[in-house]
Amino acid sequence: MAKADITLRGRNYSIACAPGQEARIVALSQQLDARVKHIASAVGDIGEDRLLLITALALLDELDSARRTGGSSPAAEQKAAEAMASVSERIEALAARLESGG
Repeated sequence: MAKADITLRGRNYSIACAPGQEARIVALSQQLDARVKHIASAVGDIGEDRLLLITALALLDELDSARRTGGSSPAAEQKAAEAMASVSERIEALAARLESGG
């Protein structure tokens, strides 16, 4: 298993990933960091857990909207479901790391 070193809100994390996916995970984490910063500026200091929860829900809402308006096919729905499950797993792992202190 490979790992990607990412930064989210100034904190560094090593995330396990499939070999060859490191650059993709880093790019996704940069997008996530930008989204978290944007939401943090809008809602203020609400704590890391809640901030990540709101960000996750916003991303899932966007994914769901795209799925609904994109003329979904069974393959597209499967891909969207897999993406939502993957995002959910990553957020749960990150929340667990935050709760345990790092």
